[in-house]
Amino acid sequence: MLLPVACTLDPMVVKTDAGYVKGFDHEGSIGFLGIPYASVERFMPPKPVVPWDTVMVCDHWGPQAMQNTSGRKLSEAEMSEKNSCVLNVWTTDFKASKPVMVWLHGGGFDSGTSAWDPGMHLAQKDVVVVSVNHRLNILGFLDLSAASPDYKYSGNVGMMDVVQALQWVQKNISKFGGDPGNVTIFGESGGGGKVGTLLCMPSAKGLFHKAIIMSGTILNVNNKAMTEELGLAVMKELGIDAAHIEKMKDVPYEQLYAAGQRAMAASIGTRRPGTPMMWGFGPTPDGEVLLQQPFQDGFADISNDVPILIGTTFNELQRLSYNRELTLQEARRELTNNFEQETDDYIKAFAKAWPDFTPQDLLSIDWLFRPKTIITADAIAETRNAKTWMYMFTWRSPVSKASVHGNELKFCFDNLRPGDSDLPDPTEADYDLADLMSDIWAQFATTGDPNVPSLPRHWEPYTPANGELLELNYNVRFLNNPDRELEKIINRHCFKQLDSFRKRQQSK
Repeated sequence: MLLPVACTLDPMVVKTDAGYVKGFDHEGSIGFLGIPYASVERFMPPKPVVPWDTVMVCDHWGPQAMQNTSGRKLSEAEMSEKNSCVLNVWTTDFKASKPVMVWLHGGGFDSGTSAWDPGMHLAQKDVVVVSVNHRLNILGFLDLSAASPDYKYSGNVGMMDVVQALQWVQKNISKFGGDPGNVTIFGESGGGGKVGTLLCMPSAKGLFHKAIIMSGTILNVNNKAMTEELGLAVMKELGIDAAHIEKMKDVPYEQLYAAGQRAMAASIGTRRPGTPMMWGFGPTPDGEVLLQQPFQDGFADISNDVPILIGTTFNELQRLSYNRELTLQEARRELTNNFEQETDDYIKAFAKAWPDFTPQDLLSIDWLFRPKTIITADAIAETRNAKTWMYMFTWRSPVSKASVHGNELKFCFDNLRPGDSDLPDPTEADYDLADLMSDIWAQFATTGDPNVPSLPRHWEPYTPANGELLELNYNVRFLNNPDRELEKIINRHCFKQLDSFRKRQQSK
């Protein structure tokens, strides 16, 4: 490919293995938005991107993956089936060899976009930031393998896209000033689930070296029998048999998605919001692409040498009670619905863990992620070679009075902005916390150890015995096993659906 000299000398132009891309000044970093990293065919594994012979101007977000938009119409440039395998890069020095942080967005395995969390400010912490769009929901995780061996991998192609993006990083990131030998994957919510999944994928081994899992320990209970059953149910809903499976590639997305929802209800069941586990259109262990589901009982042995930073927020997705008056006795009566005869034990354990609690806290604390995060951290700290560190984000929004799911993102990305819905007027203390958190995240990516000089003392790796927990708030402090007894009670009472599922599986 021959280009005008002016293009090749442009300081914003970088040559990738597929073609030239041109970045732009993105609030003090050099940003490249919407770089294609893969070519895709429906239900098939990704392939390398088709090269281009012009300079691709990467100054706007690429299309998000197909997903339910509740009737809102989006253009092909905004949402695409064929062209959504794009990634974004932020850097400050093309000639450097900086640690690389690859961000995987939230939204479960069903929705979301990398545009939610831009990396231009985090990149100014002496790292190169990459974020990824990949196939989601029924296009990323419809298992048709029971109908045809030609679709052997269809149930995991969404995660295979992510591996393809990591391979792109290995081939190209040095041109952007990144070190392909020092890559950290990190994600929140569903993105944390994707990080955990990558820790169990042989094809991802060696493509990353550290992992950060943020509020991501919802347990995926998909097994091969479940996803095969669901795949056949989708075909039945569409009136397509195995002899004509190729017709699946021609079904309009909206019809395909709707058929998927009906099929789930008719076969393995529909997941309700707040359910402490996920199933359906998400990754499934097949012994090849994915060895096992992540989290409870840890990760596959192939990731034993990968350091992990893991944590949660104080309230996560719990229904909040901060907008109403509440006495301790009133809270006790409501808690009885969940904790029955252990309600008083729950309150006593809560008081021990969080002595300054309010009655509203008793009902509003996270009952979903923290128990499984402790179980996961206990398992990996005792079975893996690499170290584990744990945090809890307890900063509270002046609007919601809570520390909810995703509140920490603007802090670790150092992206505080006046007018934000849950932080309309950031204070100096807010900016200081964002500076500290982004320092910690970048330091972990750099060395595999999150200790920075501004911490009150040395942050020790987590063990079940020390329960070392860094509390991230205006008053940063270390706690040691503050809530182990409390979380055992929560785990016993809030995960009965998971226990029932496991009993059914054992009886089959």
